[in-house]
Amino acid sequence: MKANAETPDSSSAADIFKWIVAFALLAAAVVGNYLYGEMSVVARAAGVVVLIAIALGVAATTTKGKAAIVFARESRMEIRKVVWPTRQETLQTTLIVLAVSIVMALALWGIDGIMVRLVALATGV
Repeated sequence: MKANAETPDSSSAADIFKWIVAFALLAAAVVGNYLYGEMSVVARAAGVVVLIAIALGVAATTTKGKAAIVFARESRMEIRKVVWPTRQETLQTTLIVLAVSIVMALALWGIDGIMVRLVALATGV
């Protein structure tokens, strides 16, 4: 992962304008979906998808949008390096967690029962 030092003046006026446009497009998708409720669901869904895609496209051209895309690409490369457990390892680990959870539940249930009886004995209830 790359470490970029961000300065306070890193957002230019163009970036701010692009973010405003992106949020306006998202708001238009929500409001348009509400106002055109009598239209076909397919048409409204297509309109919302198109507006969201355009808003994401506009946001991707900003400085932070480009950084997010780079981060997503680097994350994808890191996920490829992960060694995932086999089915047998997953099953064994799951059974161990289940067994420990049951044992702890029984132990806490027993301790709770003892504590209730001790409190009842001490208070005379």
